[in-house]
Formats: sequence, structure tokens, C-alpha cells
Amino acid sequence: MPVIEIDLPEIEELVQKDRETILDRVPMIGADVERIEGETAYIEFFPNRPDLFSIEGIARALKGFLETETGLPQYKTKQPKTKMKIHQSVNQVRPEAVGAIVKNLKLNEKTIKTIMDLQENLHWGLGRDRKKVSIGIHDLDKTTPPFTYKAVNPNTHPFTPLNTNQKMTPKQILKKHPKGQKYKHIIQNSKKYPIITDNQNQILSFPPIINSKLTEVNTNTKNVFIDVTGTQKHSINKALNIITTALAERNGQIEQIQLTGKTNQKTPNLKPKKHTIKHKEIQNLIGQNITPQQATKALEKMRYKAKQKQNKIEVWTPNYRADILHKWDIIEDIAIGYGYQNIQPKLPKTPGIGSSHPTEELGDKLRDIMTGLGYNEVMTLTLTNKQETKKLNKQTKNPVKIQNPISTDHTILRETIYPKLMQILKLNKHRDLPQKIFEYGECFHQNKKINECRHLTAIAIGPKMNYSQIKSHTEAILNELNTKTKHKPLQNGPYIPGRAAKITKNNKKIGEYGEIHPKIIQKYELNHPITALEIEPQKIPKNQTKTH
Repeated sequence: MPVIEIDLPEIEELVQKDRETILDRVPMIGADVERIEGETAYIEFFPNRPDLFSIEGIARALKGFLETETGLPQYKTKQPKTKMKIHQSVNQVRPEAVGAIVKNLKLNEKTIKTIMDLQENLHWGLGRDRKKVSIGIHDLDKTTPPFTYKAVNPNTHPFTPLNTNQKMTPKQILKKHPKGQKYKHIIQNSKKYPIITDNQNQILSFPPIINSKLTEVNTNTKNVFIDVTGTQKHSINKALNIITTALAERNGQIEQIQLTGKTNQKTPNLKPKKHTIKHKEIQNLIGQNITPQQATKALEKMRYKAKQKQNKIEVWTPNYRADILHKWDIIEDIAIGYGYQNIQPKLPKTPGIGSSHPTEELGDKLRDIMTGLGYNEVMTLTLTNKQETKKLNKQTKNPVKIQNPISTDHTILRETIYPKLMQILKLNKHRDLPQKIFEYGECFHQNKKINECRHLTAIAIGPKMNYSQIKSHTEAILNELNTKTKHKPLQNGPYIPGRAAKITKNNKKIGEYGEIHPKIIQKYELNHPITALEIEPQKIPKNQTKTH
């Protein structure tokens, strides 16, 4: 989650409240004060509220929550004087684009850093690390409108990107520039690359990679042109609304841009969206007898416009809110505005007695066994990617894919825990040896349906680790589970040939173990022998998993 750097004297001035009050109440709107260093607070915000990824957005929300300024924020937008043409040529690479102009800004080094931090946080929070959304901010006075968004041959149109003094073509930028190397995976397979130019054919941006040095924003910048490109209209419009309204909080004047070409619209569109919510729905969902007047006041504290109408409430949501997908999201904000501390807890009407789930009982047994063998437990994410699994010579047969992954590192659900434990060894390679770690966690296999199961996985690294050691540990685990198994040579996987075995029970494979191949060890930048085992304890008949 993004950690926002907040200048305490500045937030006090913007909110008109003292820092003690601000730091005491800000967690109630979905944040965690991570630390305070001198005059700076570092506050972590939930990713569902990208409008809070800047000091301007935080101040706007707190002014409502602390009742300094309530209700729907009003932003005036001037009619467009500038056009941006969207070419059909971008359809196959990065099809969507919007833009805006913000004028009469007074920028200093601190505000520029705040804006750039917001830009990068939106790239992460809304943009899936620029894949879905990328933002460019340019000094308008260094350009000659109108603008054009088009796709071009990667080996043409050289320009000087930010942080260099050398002209490069888009293709060269992907090879030589640090930003190009980092984000090339987004567009490198396209035949043409997207660029934004002005009327003098000057290149302003090569989205989603980098902007031109020509339009770099500095303390002399008064007027900015903002471009947002991506793959989804909804996301790029929300990103544009968030960044333009943040600049408007700095007394900037928003001016729309007229989009032409394959589309015809004016952006940004800051018109609030209207919803109607039944009062009974609010009471049922929150479980509290909140009156219509209390609900209306709570909504105004959360920066909505609200109006009571008989047994319903009409609500207008600000267009910079990207998290309002359903009426229930608005009702959640009513609960926040009303105050969780004011909601009285109630015992459930149906009494019940809890008990351990059999899977967890088995897990407790396995944890006792593993700690007795000298292993330390770790917990890792169930999300991974195909490349990480392939590192271990393990093929992902039919992985469960994530529909909208937050990053390229987390695109599938894991089928094995090995890669995660190898990563932990890599991160701790500077620590003393031997290191022995294990995890009892979820894995997912997909055939006709998705099956969730638990794997017990253990890895050990050290100069004395060998096949005999991991074989004895595997046998000890199975012996403690009071189950008889057969061990047969295993020829594939991440192991040294002849130093690995698969475990079978009733002619079904329930696990494997062995000594990891040196080539795989080197992939993780490690230098000592590694042994590993992975067992699916749930495949052992239930009556055979009792410990001695």
C-alpha cells in the first residue's frame, strides 16, 4: 500500500486543525500512521482510495471529516480552447487517452515532489504499474497546441527523454533508458509505439514509458498539460479527475481539452454522479438505527452532497472517487462518517460453539513436527507468476489466472510453494547458515474446477545439506503421521538427477523431496547446497494422520 509523505505544518494549514487532532483522526478514514520523523508524517492509505494518495486529497477529506468544510467540493472547469486528436493507429497498442490543462499554478520544489509522488502512486494504485494507466505532466508553455496522440514506427521520431541529454528513438529508449528497461514489457511486442506530439511535431511523451525533457515541469512552470493514456476509459478518466482536482486544491484553474479523431468528448468531466438509497437499506447494512438526518450529515462529512427525500436519500458522489462501485460503498462511508465508535456492538442472536477445523488440526501437528526438526515457519503470498515457477523447472499445467493482476509479479495462484521459499533464502543470503524454513499453506490446482489444497513445503540451505538429510526429515514427518509410503526415483523437477524421490501412497503421488540442482541455486544468487521437500498431507487417509 502507498505510504504518503505529509508535511505536518502544511497539512495543519490546509485543514485548519492541529497535528495532534489530524494524526488522531486520520486512521478513521482508512489509514495507518506508519511513523513520524521531525516535521514529516508517513501515512499508509488503503489502495481503494487513490484520491487520498496526495496531501491535497488527504486535506480535502479531513476538512470534511473534521467538519471544517463539508459537502461536495465544487470545481469550476473552463470550456476547452485546446484540442487533442486521438488517431486510430493507437487501437492495437494503447487505445485510450484523455487530457486536461491546469493554469495559474504556483509551484515550488515541495509541491512538484508532491505532484510527482501522486503521479507514481496513481501509476501503481489505478494503473497496475502503468499497464492500465499512465500519466504525463508537461509545462504547457513549452508546447504548441493542438496535440496528437498516435502510434509510430519504433525506429523513428527520436527525442530527448527525461534524465538524459541524448536523443533516442522509442526503440532505443526501451534498450538504454532505465525507465524503458523497467516498463518495456508493456509495449515491446507491439509493431508501433504510442507518442504524443504538438503542432510543431515536438514529442511530449512516449507513454507509458517516459516524458520528453522538453516539457519538464520546474518551479517556473505556471500552466500544465496533463495526458493520461491506457487501456480502460473508466480508469484513465478517474486518474485524470484525481490529479486535476488535486491541482485545483492548489488554486489551479482547470480547463477542459476537446478530444477529436476517433472520439469526441471534453475532458475532464467532473460532474457528480447521482444515486438514490433507501433509508431502510442503510439501517439494515450498518445494523444501527441511524436516522435520515444522521445519514445525511455523515455523507456531507465524507464530501458527498446529500438530500433527504421521504424514505430515501439522494446522493451525489464526487467524480474523483474511483472506489464507488455500488450503493454499499456509499453506505460504508455513512458508517465511517457516523463514526465506528458510535456503533454499538451486539451479540449474535444465534449462539454457537467454535471448534478447530480438521485442516488446521493437521496443520498444528505438522508445525510441531517441523519445529522439532529445527525448521522455522514462514508465511508467503499465494499469488505468483509463471516465470517464477519456471525458474525451478516446474511447469504450470493449467494455473488459476488473476483477471486483473495488480502487477506482473502476481498473475496466477501458486501450484507449489517452492518458489516463494527460494525467494526468502535469496533475501536472507547475508545471514548465518544453516537456514531451515517451512510453510504449510494453500496451493491451487485447476482441472475441470479449481481445487484448493494445503502443501507442507520445507527448504534448507547450508554446506552440509544433502539427499540423506532431506530423506531422513521426510521419513520422520511421515513416521510421525503414522503412515506408510513408498519412495521412487524422481527424474524431473528442480533436483539433481539421482538425488530426488517421489512419495506415493496407494499408488498416488503425495509429495516429493530431493537436493536442488546447482543451476537453479545460481538463479537465486545462492552458493550453498539446498534440499527441499513438498508433501500434500490431505492426500493421506484421515485415519492415518494421527501422531504417535
